Amino acid sequence: MATKTIKDVNLTGKRVFVRCDFNVPLKDGVINDDSRIVAALPTIKLLIEQGAKVILASHLGRPKGEKNAKFTLAPVAEELAKQLGQPVTFVEDCIGDEVEAEVAKMGEGDVVLLENVRFYAGETDNDPEFAASLAKLADAFVNDAFGTAHRAHASTAGVAKHLSPCVCGLLIEKELAYLGDKTANPERPLTVILGGAKVSDKIKVIDALLEKADTIIIGGGMAYTFKLAMGETVGDSLKELDFVETAKSALKKAEEKGVKFLLPVDNMVVQGLDFGAGTFTDSKIAEGNIEDGWEGVDIGPKSIELFSNEVKGAKTVLWNGPMGIFEIEACNKGTFAVAKTIADSEACSIIGGGDSVKAIKMAGYGDQVTFMSTGGGASLEFLEGKELPGVTALDQA
Repeated sequence: MATKTIKDVNLTGKRVFVRCDFNVPLKDGVINDDSRIVAALPTIKLLIEQGAKVILASHLGRPKGEKNAKFTLAPVAEELAKQLGQPVTFVEDCIGDEVEAEVAKMGEGDVVLLENVRFYAGETDNDPEFAASLAKLADAFVNDAFGTAHRAHASTAGVAKHLSPCVCGLLIEKELAYLGDKTANPERPLTVILGGAKVSDKIKVIDALLEKADTIIIGGGMAYTFKLAMGETVGDSLKELDFVETAKSALKKAEEKGVKFLLPVDNMVVQGLDFGAGTFTDSKIAEGNIEDGWEGVDIGPKSIELFSNEVKGAKTVLWNGPMGIFEIEACNKGTFAVAKTIADSEACSIIGGGDSVKAIKMAGYGDQVTFMSTGGGASLEFLEGKELPGVTALDQA
């Protein structure tokens, strides 16, 4: 079934409750990265053009159900007004008489931003009364917060029980198209690159993608658990001994399905790593086994070449997770090389949220890929094949 979108309904003159993801990084009240605000603009602009009364809601950080000025959305309202080129009224609460009075004053095309919904414990508890109080403000619901679509919260799922129509915005529509249809029915070959720290975080994704991919490439910390599964030694590298058998099962499944499964053939290894300080005392390239006392922090030059050649032959590339500790400059070569190869490729390139998006932007190739997901956990759960409560709560075509 297809989820109904904002394009399927007429919202002229209606009060529309729009759940966005404005969970932006803030330092001293200044927004460090406006990507999530920019991602929400097409939906907001379309509603303004339609003559809707646009009531925006979001969370920011983890205020744990209490009002906390550190997590106010006021700076987001200022930035939104700049980006939209029109006033955005910021309301210092998200429910109650004052909010209702402010919404009652709205004209067609006006925009209001409510205060952080997580200032109330009822948000994350999906409390029916809190959801009803939010819904009281509006006639219709648009969910465009893909980053929280895997959470059944009051503002992502609860409000849908009280409003009609309930549809997704343009951002969620795009997320569902790329992470759903473009990976389920890809232009082949489909090459999947998975990195990050732990096999335990990604094993369900690996299992699901083994049904769809032509090639799976594994890098990052999780590669060392796979190396153990293949009988190699990994020294002091990050590993999950409880998941070695799971890794063996994945390798066996890949063989049975005829999926090419690539692991690093060499690694940059270090001694005396201090992640906080971004330093280490010694480094070298290790092929095959890693000796005790040495820790893998990135893929090596032969692995970069192996992985890059595979990406060059792909028609669709899905990348989720870095190849190493890319936050330390000396350890980012593998991750940045993969980013460059993906950016240079002719393939449909889908960057599956979280650290991969951060890495490709740091490498300077963010504007050279087909699609970057705004979801971290939501992307993973969707790729696993799980239903997302923030999507299933919406009207289905």
